[in-house]
Amino acid sequence: MKPTKEIEALATEIADAARASFRALFENGERYYYCTLYTTGEGHAPSISAWSWEALEAEVARQGEESGTPGSTMAELIKWSYADSPYSCYGDENFDRVKQRFFERPSIAELGDDESDWKFDARLMAMELAMKMLDNEGVFALNQPRESVCVLVEVMPPDEINTDIALRLNRAESPAMQAWLAEAAE
Repeated sequence: MKPTKEIEALATEIADAARASFRALFENGERYYYCTLYTTGEGHAPSISAWSWEALEAEVARQGEESGTPGSTMAELIKWSYADSPYSCYGDENFDRVKQRFFERPSIAELGDDESDWKFDARLMAMELAMKMLDNEGVFALNQPRESVCVLVEVMPPDEINTDIALRLNRAESPAMQAWLAEAAE
């Protein structure tokens, strides 16, 4: 599938929202290793999530203390989890217009199989294009070298397409991508 003008327009809107959210988040000066734009298997409007090394350390200590789980085990459990990050849905108010655009479209669940597959793929393509735009602008290298960040577009629950997209958005040899592939890829 090639991007259409409609997909490119949606990608621009998603990029505008994600840019505002990531830039505001990165003002905290932390060093990030994971930045994602995620959606559901139903193709709902996306949200961002991210992990920094500083946030991981704090969250491992907090959740480990609450659960009695050793820190190394807790780190393995949450390191790549969009939902466990304190930055999940960060700046979600920036996505209000994107949510409206998704709401105006037919629900993926209401469409026939072929059309729903195409519409879902189009939404993922728009999300991937949006993250490429931000990457090309240098957004993911604001607090750390780009090679230290795994930039993703993810479907939740996890799907094999996540790995395909990750390989297109990151250099396979980068340290962050190698860690993600070893520890979290589907």
